[in-house]
Amino acid sequence: MTDRTETFAKVAAEIEPFNKKGISLTDATTFAGDLEWDSLTVMDFVAAVEDAFDITITMNMQAEIETVGQLVDAVEKLKA
Repeated sequence: MTDRTETFAKVAAEIEPFNKKGISLTDATTFAGDLEWDSLTVMDFVAAVEDAFDITITMNMQAEIETVGQLVDAVEKLKA
């Protein structure tokens, strides 16, 4: 398993408690459109991801991240 695949799996595990509709996740899954998250859910989720990976996601980065794949790529960069 590649590092990115492991990161995707870990991100997916963090999404699970917030995935009320049971959406099947891909790199193209959007947080606002597909998962229908509001800003409070996003903030709770970002905090969970930051804790899980021991990273900090800036507000500027958050504004640019719209899909699960973009988040996985950002986490990969921040872990490096």
